[in-house]
Amino acid sequence: MYHFFAPEGETEAGRIRITGPDVKHITRVLRLGPGDQIMVSDGQDRNRLCVIAETGPDFVLLEILEEAMPSPEMNRRLTLFQGLPKGDKMDYIIEKSVELGIFSLVPVEMARSVMKLDPKKKESRRQRWQAKAESAAKQSRRGLIPEVGAVCSFSEALRQAAALDGILVPYEEAGDMGLTRELLEKVPEGASLGVFIGPEGGFAPEEIEALQQAGARLITLGPRILRTETAGPAFLAMCTLMWEE
Repeated sequence: MYHFFAPEGETEAGRIRITGPDVKHITRVLRLGPGDQIMVSDGQDRNRLCVIAETGPDFVLLEILEEAMPSPEMNRRLTLFQGLPKGDKMDYIIEKSVELGIFSLVPVEMARSVMKLDPKKKESRRQRWQAKAESAAKQSRRGLIPEVGAVCSFSEALRQAAALDGILVPYEEAGDMGLTRELLEKVPEGASLGVFIGPEGGFAPEEIEALQQAGARLITLGPRILRTETAGPAFLAMCTLMWEE
């Protein structure tokens, strides 16, 4: 079943009116019309099963069939602080992280980041990444669209992470898988957790020191060295196993 997002303000009297680019996608690309069912989220983890009642050149009018559907969201809120990778690897990281349940993602310029974005291009790149997150949220039937934050410095990332309930750092020199399991088991439902992933060259020693001073715990994802675009999704997969029984 196809999944779309519609702001709460467009919902009234048991109906939802979809406008914007999704109209063309629904009516022309997917060729859906009156009688077809779709799933709609308000972007705040409220999902509804709907049937198309009417279509027009600039709108799709839906009738709500089922008001409350089971939430697909993870019961902890994870923010991925991703060291800025080179090329288009961030597209892959965002897509897979959204599919696996990330709450938000912050691109971070770290000491060993190969790619350095021109300040004028940072916002346009963020908008592109946000569109990628929305597309992945639709595909994976998420109840909300994870926010992709602005590209920030490592010190700014630490400041943002300080507001969360905990920080974990997968690191190649941490070798106790039992500790990884123990720390994940101790994260209570509803908690917010930040996870830092280094870029291609890994973390600089001073970054690890700063993270530990900020209260971060170093963990392992296993005995193999993972690429930067693999580490985040691998961590999220572990969280799914631990928390979504």
